[in-house]
Amino acid sequence: MEYETCHMKILNFGSLNIDHVYHIEHFVQPGETIACSSYNRFSGGKGLNQSIALARAGADVYHGGKIGADGLFLKEQLEKSGVDTRFVHQGNTPTGHAVIQVSKEGENSIIIAGGANRCITTDEIADTVCTFAKGDYLLVQNEISGVDHIISKSSEMGLKIVFNPAPFTPAISNYPLELVDIFILNETEAAAITGLTHQQDIIEQMRKQFPNAEVIFTMGAKGALFVKGDIEHIAPAKQVTAVDTTGAGDTFIGFFLASHMCSGNIPEALAIATAAAAMSVTRHGAADSIPTLDEAKAFSNTH
Repeated sequence: MEYETCHMKILNFGSLNIDHVYHIEHFVQPGETIACSSYNRFSGGKGLNQSIALARAGADVYHGGKIGADGLFLKEQLEKSGVDTRFVHQGNTPTGHAVIQVSKEGENSIIIAGGANRCITTDEIADTVCTFAKGDYLLVQNEISGVDHIISKSSEMGLKIVFNPAPFTPAISNYPLELVDIFILNETEAAAITGLTHQQDIIEQMRKQFPNAEVIFTMGAKGALFVKGDIEHIAPAKQVTAVDTTGAGDTFIGFFLASHMCSGNIPEALAIATAAAAMSVTRHGAADSIPTLDEAKAFSNTH
């Protein structure tokens, strides 16, 4: 994959969080108090994770978002990873944060406090989006305020809209989803959007509801599925021993989009994205677990 010849930009308007990660024997039950075996503070937020994944996969990525004074290290980490941070604003509200439980099986349970992520203004959105041009990409998740406005404004500017509806909230039903060009979502989010539970029914409903959109279903240990009209591509997951699944979906999204934007080769994009996601779950942390493009390529070739 030769990213040097790709001149498309991607604006990732997303969350910036401080992750407080606790490794525990099992998830805390109601009324229970347990001790953790270890505690770490990491950079996080779906937005930050996906921007770093995009950058490590070779994309020309700009991050839009908001932090408090306590989150300046997040901006610095983005910059060290090659992300343009000119659209990261600083406000008076503390930076968003997450409390993450990681079980001995490597599964996670997450509580998010929005903080500055929920204080993004319409002026900040307009000033950011208007810098980009037709054919550039917008990526947005659902951890910040103003998502509906970001999608609408970006569509007016001719950007290709990529939406990762995570975490799912009822408000998503009122977003202008008809403007979305690419959905990347897991089984839970797809079920919530369609109101259905059976996988094949969900796929057919997404086809019917969004006939012009590309839909990528991330299915964890079962891999990933691409659907557009009658076209389908599936990529099986790489078999690894997981130690921490935090950020695996974000890694997949960044690597898939970086490849998709520049080559348009869907099977190739799925393959490199599943390899990168598999590598990420063998490491602790979210942003800190994201591999480089060379690492993901080497892993893909040997697994």
